[in-house]
Amino acid sequence: MMSSVSVGSARADHSRFVQRVRRRYDGERALLPPGPPTPDTLRMALGALRERGYGLDAALRVLRHLTLERLAVLDCEQAAPLEAVTRGVTALAELALDEAARAACAELDALHGRPLAPAGDPPGPLPPGEGGEAPEGRRCAWWIVGMGKFGARELNVSSDIDLIYVYEGEGETAGNTEGRNRISNHEYFGKVVKRIHTLVGDVTEHGQVFRVDLALRPNGNSGPPAVSLGALEDYFQVQGREWERFAWLKSRVVAPAEGARRNGTGQWLRPIVLPFVFRRYLDYGVFEALRRLHRQIREHAARRAAGHPERANDVKLSRGGIREIEFIVQLLQVVRGGQFPELRTRPTLQALQRVAQAGLMPADKAQQLADAYVFLRRVEHRIQYLDDQQTHVLPTRDDDLAWIAATLGFDGAPAFLRALDAHREVVAQEFDTLLGGDGHGTGCNGKGCNGQTRSAAEDLQAVLPQLPAGFAERVATWCDHPRVLALREDARVRLARLVERTGAWIEAGRVSETAAVRLADWIEPLLRRESYLALLQERPAVHERLLRVLGAARWPARYLLRHPGVIDELASRELYEGRFDATAFAADLEARRWSLHKTGEDDDEALLDLLRRAHHAEVFRTLARDVEGLLTVEQVADDLSALADAVLQITGQWCWQRLKSRHRDEPRHAIIGYGKLGGKELGYGSDLDIVFVYDDDDERAPEAYAAFVRKLINWLTVKTGEGDLFEIDTALRPNGNSGLLVTTFQAYADYQQNRGSNTAWTWEHQAMTRARFVVGSPDLRARFDAVREAVITAPRDPAALAGEIRAMRQRLYDAHPVRAGRFDLKHSPGGMIDVEFAVQYLVLAHSAAHPPLRANAGNIALLQRAEDAGLLPAGLGHAAADAYRHLRQLQHRARLDEAGTQIDPADVAGERDAVLALWSQVLG
Repeated sequence: MMSSVSVGSARADHSRFVQRVRRRYDGERALLPPGPPTPDTLRMALGALRERGYGLDAALRVLRHLTLERLAVLDCEQAAPLEAVTRGVTALAELALDEAARAACAELDALHGRPLAPAGDPPGPLPPGEGGEAPEGRRCAWWIVGMGKFGARELNVSSDIDLIYVYEGEGETAGNTEGRNRISNHEYFGKVVKRIHTLVGDVTEHGQVFRVDLALRPNGNSGPPAVSLGALEDYFQVQGREWERFAWLKSRVVAPAEGARRNGTGQWLRPIVLPFVFRRYLDYGVFEALRRLHRQIREHAARRAAGHPERANDVKLSRGGIREIEFIVQLLQVVRGGQFPELRTRPTLQALQRVAQAGLMPADKAQQLADAYVFLRRVEHRIQYLDDQQTHVLPTRDDDLAWIAATLGFDGAPAFLRALDAHREVVAQEFDTLLGGDGHGTGCNGKGCNGQTRSAAEDLQAVLPQLPAGFAERVATWCDHPRVLALREDARVRLARLVERTGAWIEAGRVSETAAVRLADWIEPLLRRESYLALLQERPAVHERLLRVLGAARWPARYLLRHPGVIDELASRELYEGRFDATAFAADLEARRWSLHKTGEDDDEALLDLLRRAHHAEVFRTLARDVEGLLTVEQVADDLSALADAVLQITGQWCWQRLKSRHRDEPRHAIIGYGKLGGKELGYGSDLDIVFVYDDDDERAPEAYAAFVRKLINWLTVKTGEGDLFEIDTALRPNGNSGLLVTTFQAYADYQQNRGSNTAWTWEHQAMTRARFVVGSPDLRARFDAVREAVITAPRDPAALAGEIRAMRQRLYDAHPVRAGRFDLKHSPGGMIDVEFAVQYLVLAHSAAHPPLRANAGNIALLQRAEDAGLLPAGLGHAAADAYRHLRQLQHRARLDEAGTQIDPADVAGERDAVLALWSQVLG
């Protein structure tokens, strides 16, 4: 029957479904309050329908008709946002399941009694108000878990609902009022599932509420209708498949309502589900699993379309459809969600935003995908409004197509179809870039990069003749290596492809053989963690960047072996474009902490690992830029020092928040940095010289700040599975290692300014020239700066000061002997220590008269300022500064390459002479 509505009209009553609802339920339409359906208005309408005499099953079905008719009007005639539609359908599903669950339990409780919880403590905290149970025991908790679009509150208007039923544990019911008819919890919840299906899923004269699909439960349709928590956990650990991780990604407890509340028992599922979905490491092994799943979906869609060409226009399953957007987002979430909890969110549009915020996708591309998703979902709804069918295929009738175009604001079907094709092409291109087949992304051509499946025989032995001699010799040891032989077949093929690709790049001159050998040394201990093989195979650009880093120096390989997860940073488009950003670093960490807090995972251990992963990633970013020659030694030191400052700030904040003995919301303390931290000259692996002070008159302060500092030091130094952060040296505190770990600011100031009997030594004043306020209460910064200036500008006998500094220098000479005929970049006469001591003398002896010397500006700048002030002959300060810079560069390069710092004196003769001239002029 043709619609009587004119072609191109945007009115909802073009829909045959809307026409049917208005004919049959016109008298009930007013029972649903005006506006978008919400949980409250839906419950009001359900109550009104029950008052009119509808039974629960009929009332729920009529309510569905009223809801979808309302949504069709809001969507097509009033351009309601997508979220209003999807949330309305989701709210209807939640209400229907909650009502059905109540009815089912009431019926079964009357027959068999309440199901009783297993003996012992519950799996998690009981909600407020629970625990005072009947004598026979606490009621067994149970949950209906909504999967996919239901879990994400994204149901479409003719959606089925994917459900999994879970109950707390095994036991039996309490029996009826006569104590009879006891059944096991397993039987009880099996009956609950059947009763709910009858109330919600059966087709009656009023239709059905929702089609219910239980195929996603453990063991699929061959498994029990409801599973216990313990059985679910066992299934995940033993049988859980990769595609099921994607299915559980959007899972959410949707009913009964009391279990679905934020503080309800539904939270008991989190410790079981989250580790299954999100692995602790970067999980690139899921690429191939999702690729297979997508291939199966495509093949199924192709079979359905065979002989039916119109089915090729499926806005969900065809190329560039809704499913590909969901796969793109879910893949990035599952790969990284274990380490980056801020990516863990269910709604697709919200996940796209977070993926872009995390730098995993350009913002403009994420916006294009979001626009495509909204467009495709709105098209999908219009297709379903037509006849209330669960279909995603564009209609073939011209009037239906014209109606869809009109409701979306297009002048006609041709314009609509052009927009549809444009959106689908954007999606398809991004999908192919990320996951499109076995080519594994861009940047890989030739050997080891083709998409052909290799046979088991094409393994390492077959690749060896293609490799240069040194690399071939190293790889040959793998042919009978136990770790290699223990690999699964697909992992062994991946390894062979990586080796083959590396050899091809050596031959082409893209990477060095040295880098290839170091790659083999690096990857061998990690072979059991097949995710790294998957990452390198899936991301050729990461593979090549890794080889460049490894080829540049030896130390990066050692760092990567300790923290292999950081190689994912090589996938970042911005890796070589930026510098460390402390504000963004702090915001990212706080977002991750908050994400863990929302799921109850923010215990101390989780936060310790979170800090370490973030720190290691930032160190590696700086390292990668360093070995590429994008940063000077000074810039490396600046970035590493700023990173240390940020870590101290964040760690201190989190420790104080978790301190049981804290007596105020914000601590009144300061961390003073000395040495390399104070001078902003940190290198890779440098320890932190710090002093802790506080300014708080509360009688509880001494104990609170002592506990705070102990906790902070522990958080910074303890080794977890993710390693450690820093070694901490507090020897520069008043009275050194015999002094208090944390002192009042006034006691610190008195000690440094020689007030009282307990005062600082000259070497401590030398250290003060490089001290700076790192983090703490803002008002203490100015007070510290005043103390530092008072110390370094205090009157001194120049000759006595020079004598003490020369004596200190001699002690260092004696403590660091240098082999005959060699020059130690740091400790030999004419080395870096001489520059540093000379600068300290100039500051302590002359900064009172020459204010430019008071700033903690670094040795190079201070030498130049001393020359400008006339304290050094013309050219001497600049020459010594240049020499110091070059010596630092040599030291930095030697440490990166794990080479000795005692070199041939002839290689630095000019630099040594410049430094000796400075020493002679200042302290000679």
